[in-house]
Amino acid sequence: MTFYKLSLHLLLTILYVMLSSTLAAPGNSKLFREYIGAEDKGVTFSDIPTHSEVEVHFILSFAIDYTSSFYPSPTNGAFRVYWDEQNLTPSHVKSIKAQRSNIKVAMSLGGDTIKDDQYVYFSPESINSWVRNAFYSITEIARLYDLDGIDIDYEHFKTDPNTFAECIGKLLFYLKQHGVVKFASIAPYDDDSVQPHYLALWRKYGHLIDYVNFQFYAYKNGTTISEFMNYFDAQSSNYKGGKVLVSFGTDGSGGLSPQNGFFEACSKLKREHKLHGIFIWSADDSRKDGFRYEKESQNFLATL
Repeated sequence: MTFYKLSLHLLLTILYVMLSSTLAAPGNSKLFREYIGAEDKGVTFSDIPTHSEVEVHFILSFAIDYTSSFYPSPTNGAFRVYWDEQNLTPSHVKSIKAQRSNIKVAMSLGGDTIKDDQYVYFSPESINSWVRNAFYSITEIARLYDLDGIDIDYEHFKTDPNTFAECIGKLLFYLKQHGVVKFASIAPYDDDSVQPHYLALWRKYGHLIDYVNFQFYAYKNGTTISEFMNYFDAQSSNYKGGKVLVSFGTDGSGGLSPQNGFFEACSKLKREHKLHGIFIWSADDSRKDGFRYEKESQNFLATL
């Protein structure tokens, strides 16, 4: 009887530990991500230093569902490539992945502007027609470029949050179901015209989203470490259970910069087992400094 009670107690303890581990928030991760190709500055994959002990995701920026005419207009989900096609070709993707097994390549949808600073709007004609067009056009691009993942970075909207959630959620479902992509991420930031769309998507389809590339560089210039930590906690609560990555820009944008304590904040998150990865906007802007912070970010992550 005593043996039985001890065995039962041990079994319950093991089950409790296993369940706790399953439900626990994801811990530290050696993941580095970077957007590349949006500004046509001739940056190639091989220009960017990569650490062999870090998982690296290059995110091609951007595929946009707009025409390629002098005055671009929406195409209801028919995406075309708008990144630097001369220096980031399908053969370049296949070559870098063959050379370095720790590298994966994704594409980002949307972005802020197209040509002469014209806003890119998410403006579907209907949910079903947009999803159908998006699935076929993205599948074609993903297979041509041998892509591993997809990122959602719409920042302007001509539709309500629920329609955005249904369009993107269904698209992610079909892309994953058919093996077109292995992972998906979203790139929200703290703005009343943007965040509600991504929160609606997260509430219904968060299980399909592997990473949250939160744009912490959209916060004000001069953000302090304390403010950054509060922002991180707030967004981790918004995207509860998700892998919220920390970020900074090399384009002079806001947030907490490496010069002002970004890596100190990362050390705090590391100690709390909350550092799910780092991403940078963008490789095009980093070229002028010899990719200094790409090296520093990956060297930091390699110590996890």
